[in-house]
Amino acid sequence: MMRKLLIVAGPTAVGKTEAAIAIANRFGGEIVSADSMQIYKYMNIGSAKPTKSELAQAVHHLVDAVDPAKPFSVAEYQPMAKAAIEDIFSREMLPIVSGGTGLYVNSLIYDMDFSTPPGDGEYRRELEALAREQGSHALHRLLAKRDPAASERIHPNNEKKLIRALEILHQGQERVREFSESFQPTKDYDVLLIGLNRPRAQLYQRINRRVELLMEAGLVEEVKNLLSMGLAEKHISMKGIGYKEIIGYLRGEYDLEFAVDLIKKNTRHYAKRQLTWFQRYEAMHWFCLSEDLSTEENLKPVFALIEEEFTR
Repeated sequence: MMRKLLIVAGPTAVGKTEAAIAIANRFGGEIVSADSMQIYKYMNIGSAKPTKSELAQAVHHLVDAVDPAKPFSVAEYQPMAKAAIEDIFSREMLPIVSGGTGLYVNSLIYDMDFSTPPGDGEYRRELEALAREQGSHALHRLLAKRDPAASERIHPNNEKKLIRALEILHQGQERVREFSESFQPTKDYDVLLIGLNRPRAQLYQRINRRVELLMEAGLVEEVKNLLSMGLAEKHISMKGIGYKEIIGYLRGEYDLEFAVDLIKKNTRHYAKRQLTWFQRYEAMHWFCLSEDLSTEENLKPVFALIEEEFTR
């Protein structure tokens, strides 16, 4: 039987953590975070990490897992998340991926290979010299001889892509894969996609309230502590919403009230981008949550779908 993987996705502040915990408790699961900020150590408030109480209710993986001073990307996330999923499978539990970082979700539901063979510096210099002497069209003609299909997809003026394509062929691959081939559904698991949303006014109200709670919890002090540890706005981790705005406040670029309003606005815009991303998934099952219902009532149709799909 194909292994089952559940993904709970949606915009920030929609209630993914609460839903994932409820699902984990009901179906015997453990949670794998797909949040590009919650994965960092020390960044607890601004990333809205699960509370100690929430962490005690279900096992969470990939929370507090990475040093925020180190560069980190989806290429590093994917093997870590897959290892956590395999660990959960090994104990006959249900892996529940929960988060709103679209690239992280993509890396688990599609067969995306982030491993890049080491480049051949000498060959690249030869190609760059050829482009300087004869123009990028010379690269295009060379690609057309090696991989006609790839030469049709890549514009003759796109020197960077032409060089990368020729490097791939030089490293032994028979052809340059189309971009769309990176988005073939994985065969590693049987994936069930759960999308959570709320009426826009309710979602924005939750976002605004969350920001206020983060401020009350000490976001400014957290940013000060991170800066004292040597972190700076140049670090990827410090570019997250909530952190970059407070850095601006601490530099005297604007007052605290403006910083808070800016965090709220940027978070709302981010939520819109998340929804746009996840709405592209044709297999996503969407559920609209309501403030007027309890968690149990909101999740009844979600539980019913999981029971139908995963327990038959």
